[in-house]
Amino acid sequence: MTYFLLTITLFISSIYANAQGLKRPSELRVDLLLHTDKVWKNGLLTKFTLQQAKEAGASYQTARMGNAQPHFSWIINSNKMGSYQTAYQILIASSLQKLKSNIGDLWDSDKVDTEQQTGILYNGNSLSSNTVYYWKVRVWNNNKVASHFSKPSAFLTDGHLKPYQTVYLPLTKSLQKPLVNRQFNNGNTFYDFGKDAFGQLTLSARSAKGNDTLRIHIGEAIDTEGRVERKPRGAIRYRLLTLPLKKGEHIYDLKFSPNKQNTGPRAIHMPDYIGEVLPFRYVELEKAAKTLKVTGLQRYVVNYAFDDDATVFKSSDTLLNQIWDLSKYTIKATTFTGLYVDGDRERIPYEADALINQLSHYAADVEFNMAKRSLEYLIHNATWPTEWSLQNLLVAWNDYLYSGDIRTVKALYPKLKPKTLLALARPDGLISTRTGKQDKTFTRSINMAKFNSDSVLNDIVDWPQKGGIGLPPSAPGEVDGFVFTDYNSVVNAFHYQALICMKNLALALDEKEDAGFYTLQAAKVKQSFQRSFLDPNTGTIKDGEDTQHSSLHANMLALAFDLVPQENKATVLAHMRTRGMACSVYGAQFLLDALYDANEADYGLQLLTSKDKRSWYNMLRVGSTMTTEAWDTDYKGNQDWNHAWGAAPSNIIVRKLMGVEPLSHAFGIVQIKPQPGTLSSAELQLSTLRGKIRVAFNKTPVLFRLSATLPVNTNGVVYLPKQAASDQIFKDGKSITAKPDGNFWVITDVKSGTYTWEVKYM
Repeated sequence: MTYFLLTITLFISSIYANAQGLKRPSELRVDLLLHTDKVWKNGLLTKFTLQQAKEAGASYQTARMGNAQPHFSWIINSNKMGSYQTAYQILIASSLQKLKSNIGDLWDSDKVDTEQQTGILYNGNSLSSNTVYYWKVRVWNNNKVASHFSKPSAFLTDGHLKPYQTVYLPLTKSLQKPLVNRQFNNGNTFYDFGKDAFGQLTLSARSAKGNDTLRIHIGEAIDTEGRVERKPRGAIRYRLLTLPLKKGEHIYDLKFSPNKQNTGPRAIHMPDYIGEVLPFRYVELEKAAKTLKVTGLQRYVVNYAFDDDATVFKSSDTLLNQIWDLSKYTIKATTFTGLYVDGDRERIPYEADALINQLSHYAADVEFNMAKRSLEYLIHNATWPTEWSLQNLLVAWNDYLYSGDIRTVKALYPKLKPKTLLALARPDGLISTRTGKQDKTFTRSINMAKFNSDSVLNDIVDWPQKGGIGLPPSAPGEVDGFVFTDYNSVVNAFHYQALICMKNLALALDEKEDAGFYTLQAAKVKQSFQRSFLDPNTGTIKDGEDTQHSSLHANMLALAFDLVPQENKATVLAHMRTRGMACSVYGAQFLLDALYDANEADYGLQLLTSKDKRSWYNMLRVGSTMTTEAWDTDYKGNQDWNHAWGAAPSNIIVRKLMGVEPLSHAFGIVQIKPQPGTLSSAELQLSTLRGKIRVAFNKTPVLFRLSATLPVNTNGVVYLPKQAASDQIFKDGKSITAKPDGNFWVITDVKSGTYTWEVKYM
């Protein structure tokens, strides 16, 4: 076909496609990354092209695509009910001119008949290193209508291509002006940026003589007089900078000296093109000479790429909305290293932090490679808590379930197996770190030596434990009086869940023999768990074999991981209610998971919006704009105000309260199971690799209304709250029947499109 005829054909197809509600694909990704065609300099976005950046060399930052066969994905845009993709065509070219002429000299896939829109493996001529390539895609829908080609995108390959490596974007900077600028009675000038952020300070100052010195107080907290707190508690940050000024007017980019604790050998260091950062919200300039003038004071905020509009949530509860904003912003602000770290105090990746951070990141943005990089790091740099090691398997399963990309798991698969800690098991399947099985071979197998050559795993349950750092030895800690024994229930609950995740991963990799093994092992552990830890007298879960104590943690972890027999669930829940929030902000993730999975939405919402000292409200009350490491500094003497493991509400609201979770990889099948509790209304927009999912509900005593939009190439399973067998159910105004499932009505095989269901309570 000549170029002229091809152009005419595509033009006519485009008009027809638009008439059929099929627009061009968008959000083109290479190896899960958006923005592969953007260029930054020292973290600031430029208008340079990839080719210009490549020729300029190291002074510019771009994504570097390091895989010899990258994966491609896109969003299909259609407003037709039940629409799905039936085919695609990808063109990849060595120049933009060729791509515009519809010449794919590297790869022309031709029309490929498939519904697959994520994880499309490159199958063209060999890619060269350090080279810019251009690509676009078009799709066909189930009405055999072809879209127009997408807008062109581009990517730059790395200097050395490998079979697989996780790629990532550079860290970025953005300038922010203070929201408040006022003077104190003593003449000091005070600035408030509104929210805490990891950043740097820049200002313009004019000195008439050139011998002036500016003293600048920078911090996360203010004192009772509204000034920057000079002696904050715990690891809340404060820094005094002394700036000698030159004669005349000059711009000064202030530098923060490194902190020994968070820039040591185990910490994640800031790249040179960014420089050292400090979390701060407030700035106070000491009264200076009348001839000295300061203008243009601004903050460079450092983040990994984040789409503020990817996920939107709003409800009828204003406090819940504030807690959502707090948690979501925390996820954005703590991306400042490009990996999941424990906050500013250490800047070290830990497995438990990574799990909560990962789930909350998925709830806040469509970003997957930070979780992948963090998992890769942690597999090779294990930390010391027993439960943390087991959580590697949970992170790995979430990675595949949400991203649909199995490559990271496949590359790590041999190293994931030891993380199940099967080497510590006795014949009945239960594991212990206290029975002499932690020899050098074992610690090397889980890469403990990189943490400390003399380290072994130790059970943690929650953190801090009794007599935590910075607190009196009598401080009870966050473990609810947990009694540690050789075989403890919390460790074995995580062990069971790790085996379940390992079984699922083996199935995804088609490792059938392994899947069978882990299935049998998990069943054995479950049976042994109930035999060893279920107290026949109380019906609750004991902390360990050699104790009758029954902590919140023992019960909530068993319930969260489906280890409580059905006949004991009411008893376990009743016991958990007596303990309240007797866990840390980390433990709250599993407590809320357990409650919502047990359909205890009222109590779950009560804890989410509690105003007790152990609450997210307390984080707001003390003045933090990111989730804190502990409920309060009274519970952890060295806590910081920028800890993402406290951001569980963001993923709980999306996954449990609004009930939106993937049932198959990359949201191919979506579960929508709202649990409103006492909320009268709420709405959510969640972005996925396939497009935006929208869910909104309104609830009255006599009616529950749910509206939902599923993107193209998805199917849904919808749950509606059930009151009685006499409930009347309607879909788009028409009466329908639905299958009862406990406290819900279930509607399966919901196609893409927008729907409204109503349940009328008689």
